[in-house]
Amino acid sequence: MKPVIALVGRPNVGKSTLFNRMTKSRDAIVADFAGLTRDRHYGDGRLGSQEFIVIDTGGFEPDSTTGIVKEMARQARQAVAEADVVIFVTDIRSGLSAQDADIGRYLRQANKRVLLAVNKAEGMSESPLLAEFHELGLGEPHPISSAHGQGIRSLLEAALADFPEAAEEYGAGDDKPVRLAVAGRPNVGKSTLINTWLGEERLIAFDMPGTTRDAIHVPFERGGKHYELIDTAGLRRKGKVFEAIEKFSVVKTLQAIADANVVVLMIDATQGVSEQDAHIAGYVLESGRAVVIAINKWDAIDSYQRQMLDRSIEQRLAFLKFASVVNISALKRQGIGPLWQAIDDAHASATCKMPTPVLTRLLHEAVEHQQPKRAGTFRPKLRYAHQGGMNPPIIVIHGNSLEHVSDSYKRFLEGRFREHFKLVGTPLRIDMKLSANPFDKET
Repeated sequence: MKPVIALVGRPNVGKSTLFNRMTKSRDAIVADFAGLTRDRHYGDGRLGSQEFIVIDTGGFEPDSTTGIVKEMARQARQAVAEADVVIFVTDIRSGLSAQDADIGRYLRQANKRVLLAVNKAEGMSESPLLAEFHELGLGEPHPISSAHGQGIRSLLEAALADFPEAAEEYGAGDDKPVRLAVAGRPNVGKSTLINTWLGEERLIAFDMPGTTRDAIHVPFERGGKHYELIDTAGLRRKGKVFEAIEKFSVVKTLQAIADANVVVLMIDATQGVSEQDAHIAGYVLESGRAVVIAINKWDAIDSYQRQMLDRSIEQRLAFLKFASVVNISALKRQGIGPLWQAIDDAHASATCKMPTPVLTRLLHEAVEHQQPKRAGTFRPKLRYAHQGGMNPPIIVIHGNSLEHVSDSYKRFLEGRFREHFKLVGTPLRIDMKLSANPFDKET
C-alpha cells in the first residue's frame, strides 16, 4: 500500500502549491485567495522509487460550527483520519496565529505522526522567526518554500522515512482505471452523486451554487473494475462568470472533460434542459467523450413535468441521440444500478475494436444498399475501411472522389456501423481519405 500524506493548515498558507510541488503537477488550483480549496483533493507523488498519495485539504478551522467552513473542517478531519503522516503547513511571513495553535492542539490529540512545515521561508532557513513555531509542540519545524521548491525533498524524506517501498497499485497486465467525469450546471447534484457512489460524504455537497471549485479526482473500485471519479465545478453561462477563481474552475472542468473516458452529464429534472446544458453537451461531443445523460431529482417532478422534460431532451439534446438517458435520485440512491450499466456500456462502445475485414464488408453492403449521390460526372467510390482510433471510435474510409460524399450519406454509414457493433453512448467519427493517384505528379 502506498503511504498517505495529508496536508492541513489554515487558509492561504500554500497547501495547494505544496500539493502541486509534491505531485509534480498543476492539478490543484492555486491563487492568492483564501479559502480556494474546499474538498479533499488526492494526487500521486514519487520520491525516487517510493510512491505515495497526497491529500490536499481546505483551510482548517477545527472549531467552526456553521456553513461551508464547517464542511471544509469536516473534510480536513477526514483527511487526517485517512493519512499515515500529516504535514501541518504554516506561514513564516504571517507568523504563528491562534488558529495555528488550535490546529496544533487538534493534531496532538489525533494520534498521528505529524511533521511541521513552515512555508514561504525562502532564504530564511536560519531565521530566528522559526523559533516561535516550537510552541506548537510538534517537533522541529521544517523551513520550506512551496513556490520555489526549497526544502521539499528533505520534508518528503522525513515523511517517508518509516515506510518500505510501495508496490505498484496496478500490475503490468492490469488496465488503467476508467476516468469518469461528472459534469453539469452548478448545484445539480454532482458531488452528491459521487458521495452516493462512495458511500461516504467524500465531497462537500452544499445547497449553494459554486461549492466545488476544482476538479476533484477520487479513486474507486466497483465489481473488480477500477475507476477514477472526477467531480467538476458547475459550468454556468460565460456572462455570469465574474470571479477570477471561477474562471480557473471552468478551465479545470473543461480539462477534466477532455481527459475523461466517460462523462456523466447531469441535468436537474426540476429545472429542465437549459441552453447551458446544451452548451456543456456540445463541448462533451466536441471532445469526443463517451457520455451518459443522468436526469437527477427525477422523483421530485410529476408526470406532466416528465413529459415536458422528455420533449426538451429530444429538442435540445438531439445531437446526443446515441447517449443513454437514466433517471436517478442521487440523494435517495435511486437508479444507481442502471446508471453504472449505462456507464460501462458507453465505455465498452468507446473502446470497441473493429476488425478491418468486418468494416470493409459493412461498407460494401451499405454501398450496395444505397450508393452515394453522383457529383457531376463522378460518383464517389468507397473501397475499404479500417479503424483509426478509439475513445471516440474513428473509422477511416479510403476511395476516390470522397470529397463529394455528403453529410447525410456519412450519417447513413454511421447508422450501419453503429447497428452492427451495437455502439451506445459514444460519438463515432468517419474520416474520408482519398487514395493517391500515382499518375498525378507535380510538374
